[in-house]
Amino acid sequence: MQNPKIKGISLAILGPLLWGISGTTAQFLFADVNISSNWLVSVRMLISGILLVFFGLVTDRKQNLAVWHHFHDAVYLIFFSFIGMAASQYTYFKAIEEGNAATATILQFLSPALIIIYLALSTKHLPRRVDVLSLLMALTGTILLVTHGSLTTLTIPMGGFLWGLGTAVSASLYTMLPRTLLRTYGSIPIVGWSMLIGGVAFSLFYRIWDHMPPFKWSTYGGVSFVVIFGTMFAYLFFLQSLTFIQPTTASVLGSFEPLSATFLSITFLGTHFGLFETTGAILILGTVFVQSWAAVHSSNIPIS
Repeated sequence: MQNPKIKGISLAILGPLLWGISGTTAQFLFADVNISSNWLVSVRMLISGILLVFFGLVTDRKQNLAVWHHFHDAVYLIFFSFIGMAASQYTYFKAIEEGNAATATILQFLSPALIIIYLALSTKHLPRRVDVLSLLMALTGTILLVTHGSLTTLTIPMGGFLWGLGTAVSASLYTMLPRTLLRTYGSIPIVGWSMLIGGVAFSLFYRIWDHMPPFKWSTYGGVSFVVIFGTMFAYLFFLQSLTFIQPTTASVLGSFEPLSATFLSITFLGTHFGLFETTGAILILGTVFVQSWAAVHSSNIPIS
């Protein structure tokens, strides 16, 4: 029988790898097929939500319907569906559309630094030394990533940079908002229902049936990969890994997402990463390792 820890590590790597490949696939669709982020986000959330909710109902119907039996939790789930789930999906794909998958995915990893700032302000406690180090690493890394070391120029479009910062903010909300719901009902019901709610709302608002791309195997193959493997399976693999390994370990292994997105963007889509961009990316991703190390070596509850 496979070692549970090895199984957990494998799942925690596979999920982020699929996310990274999905981001690069989305960049290809935006550039070569002219699919809009509005359409892709709507379809991605709608179909993934349907599949995850169906999976949850088949495996544990009672548990997956439990949240709807409590009015306050149901309202909060709907709130999270828009402010957390839909916002994180939309800002991420807009950042890819306006910039590129590698930079968007790396900027998303600024979320631990934003959580540190929020907790310091809300608790009125000065951040720990390790938190200050993380903030300095994140700030320096961001400057190097988007300016190539020159404060007078941007190496990515302004839209890509701003949407990338939006991705970091929405990822922070996605991390902090559903903690009570996840503890009470589990990950599959909350992720599945929030995707379905966000997907239905986006689809109706954007009227996806009016923007269907012309049929090509490469187009719909790419969309299918983003929806099925880059969303449903990626979430299931990563969330399942948490039953075998600690969240801190999983968060470190989550760095495989920007690593895979960067490698594929450079290899197949011509994205250029020089010394400054690479150094900036390493500093930003390094905040995850610093925070995970601090969580393991501290008796305090980790903040991210």
